[in-house]
Amino acid sequence: MIKQNVVKDSDFTEIAEVKADGKNRVQLGRKVKGSQTRLYRVYQNVHGQIMLDPQVMVPASEAWLFQNKQAAQMVQKGLKDARTGKVTKSKEDFSKYTEDPT
Repeated sequence: MIKQNVVKDSDFTEIAEVKADGKNRVQLGRKVKGSQTRLYRVYQNVHGQIMLDPQVMVPASEAWLFQNKQAAQMVQKGLKDARTGKVTKSKEDFSKYTEDPT
């Protein structure tokens, strides 16, 4: 049983028919369009259907953000505010603290 909501969209398209080799490996090759992913979490149901969920690695120093729901929500809110122009002008010019003041 999948404990998290892995299936983001149930509208799947068959992209290829592949045959497993002697070691039970299948090659995706160019069949998966637009994917640079080389890391997948593999799921299998009781019917033998297999689903690959693309994954990315996160540096250990940044993993805390994904483990802290409140912090992640605050970051998402900040990004949304920035996208919509909801920003506050700072009283101090912090560009003097950067190496490349642009």
